[in-house]
Amino acid sequence: MSDLQAIFKATKPLTLSSLPRGAQPLVLADLARAAGGSRIVFVAPDEAAMRAVAEAATVFAPDLDLIEFPAWDCLPFDRASPALSVSSQRLSALHRLQQASDTPQLLITTANAVLQRVLTPFRIRESVRALKPGMEIEHESLAHLLRKQGYTRSDTAIDAGEFAVRGSVFDIIPTGQEQGLRLDFFGDELESLRLFDPATQRSTGDIPKHLLLPASEALIDDDSIKRFRSRYREMFGANATQDPLYVAVSDGRRLAGMEHWLPLFEERLATLFDHLAEDDTIIIDQGAIGAVEERFGDIADYHQSRVKTAGIEAGSYRPLAEDALYLAQNEYADATRDWPAHKTTQFAEPESDTVVNLGFRAGHDFAAERARGENAYEALAKHFKTAAKDKRSAILAAYSAGSQSRMASILAESSGVLLTEAQDWQSAVTLATKGKPVSVVLPLANGFATDALELITEQDLLGDRLVRRKKRKKDADAF
Repeated sequence: MSDLQAIFKATKPLTLSSLPRGAQPLVLADLARAAGGSRIVFVAPDEAAMRAVAEAATVFAPDLDLIEFPAWDCLPFDRASPALSVSSQRLSALHRLQQASDTPQLLITTANAVLQRVLTPFRIRESVRALKPGMEIEHESLAHLLRKQGYTRSDTAIDAGEFAVRGSVFDIIPTGQEQGLRLDFFGDELESLRLFDPATQRSTGDIPKHLLLPASEALIDDDSIKRFRSRYREMFGANATQDPLYVAVSDGRRLAGMEHWLPLFEERLATLFDHLAEDDTIIIDQGAIGAVEERFGDIADYHQSRVKTAGIEAGSYRPLAEDALYLAQNEYADATRDWPAHKTTQFAEPESDTVVNLGFRAGHDFAAERARGENAYEALAKHFKTAAKDKRSAILAAYSAGSQSRMASILAESSGVLLTEAQDWQSAVTLATKGKPVSVVLPLANGFATDALELITEQDLLGDRLVRRKKRKKDADAF
């Protein structure tokens, strides 16, 4: 692999060549470890690619401080709100970006996510509250904070985003958590923090502290309501005051889809780039470049569709301008050029002032052998023997411990090749350098190779269809 410091020192966008998808988590983990206190930011094409990188990167580097920042799971200019779990994950990520980290940090996001405006760093800090026993907070002030954060009051807190008050006890179901949070007060003093099971309402244990994050990115308070009302009338006229959205917000109520008018609630919005430090390194998957262009097209199409029907009848959708909630194309281009943001490609390109060749290639895919009706495990044994002759370490990656044991058993029976089972990635690399094939549990779809290493995944060996079927069965058994 090329010297990673060349990437950190670059003052203009680079092309990181010879980097297939399978090797991305390893390279990103190595970059995060070598960054010397700065952060690595990776833009994936979509949510699936983001999750895949996140799962594998923590196996390659268990000490990694991993942050995922997803996009809303709804269409532009939609009537639906993003899921509470998605909003919670986004707000948690933005809050974590402002905290110092003593461990290597990797932020993984998507093309859609970087194109959407977000709350400012100040607004994020203002909207969170650290809770710990001994602190004082008035009950009405806490209820007001929860409503502002997007929580809904109910008789019994059961679902995410709900809170209930029973005398001196507040029950809250924070989004993104399986258990609820129970606050027990003595007067205005928080006496204890406990977790509880929403199904049984029984406490399950004490916790020393909790950081309470908003359940929604649309924060409702007196100031934001005033801003919304004034701007909505200014943009859409006096007739728009009868719109359900205007009426709901004026009453301090939440309405499905209100997040799409977020710019009207806030004095100003920021971009994800505003939440990053100047010395952070941004890397964009080549597929994400195409995804960005496609997203701009989708935003324009959905906006045009809404404009055609805006104001035709009472309650009709009145869309904001395209660049109110989403970045304009020139704005995004300027940000990624000036940062600079480096792009990856799986193809090999010669080293130059603008190209860093990372020296990876895609791992061997046994599709051809399977198509010819050959035994995949016998083909794997031959491939491992070839790797040994070329003095390349051989590693087989399995999705689970069960798959790891099963494939080792089948390989031994079919070809006599014995796999050494490693407990983690570092152990696998160490054992493989001794010339014997090794297996390790690693959630990676596709393998990769270098002049010194050959990594074959379960999907490379058995095919996508079989692996998906096995994963579905595993999920069903777990359920």
